[in-house]
Amino acid sequence: MKKILSIGIVILLFSGVLQAKDLRIGIEGVYPPFSQTNADGSFSGFDIDITHALCSQMGVKCKLIQQDWDGMIPALLARKYDAIIASMTITEKRKKKVNFTDKYYASPARFVVPKKSNFDIVNADLKGKTVGVQSATIMEKFLIDNYQKFGILKVRGYNTQDEANLDLAAGRVDIGFMEFGVSEEFLKSKSGANFKMIGPSFAQEKWFGEGIGIAVRKNSQSLLKDLNKAIKSIRQNGQYDKIRKKYFAYDIYGE
Repeated sequence: MKKILSIGIVILLFSGVLQAKDLRIGIEGVYPPFSQTNADGSFSGFDIDITHALCSQMGVKCKLIQQDWDGMIPALLARKYDAIIASMTITEKRKKKVNFTDKYYASPARFVVPKKSNFDIVNADLKGKTVGVQSATIMEKFLIDNYQKFGILKVRGYNTQDEANLDLAAGRVDIGFMEFGVSEEFLKSKSGANFKMIGPSFAQEKWFGEGIGIAVRKNSQSLLKDLNKAIKSIRQNGQYDKIRKKYFAYDIYGE
């Protein structure tokens, strides 16, 4: 009986070791070109490729878990997954709840309008217009603080960037506001062919933070250290740049 019990304990311990090597990653899956869901249910995009590269570098198996954007941090804190790799900006507000790795890319935000538009990104031209943006993002916060509060733009939030883009293409909003990389992807698509970027790039740290990082729970110090080491390694061994060139013709890592 004791022998059977001992064997059972060994099996449980061994199983725990295997499970400890699985890293559960929270992703969005509806934010191309960073994260998207394919017809067969698989995921692809810059964030997804970076995730696999980091897990390979760390010698762990990745398990991707899809999560709606507004529930990303709550699900992490509830231990649904171990880390978030979903183009999440490092901000002071978020750092009160989670820890972030060093950045793995940085991207400013841009306004997108129909090519036939003849207005500029100045308050007089924007007065009364509606801008579509993904809800619960730094970009929505920026628009509210700088435009809506002063009665210039009306801000309409969407659950996903895809939904915001659909309404922009259909003319249900006048302007879109999104990351530069997302803007490029939209303009290359069939629905975005008749649109253009306009105005300056926006990257003020007060709203747009310190770049895009990987979020982990406050008590995951070892994982944080391993992820930072892996980010540095794939930057040095060329794997990062190989992935970057697959999606972007410019240096998305930034200065």
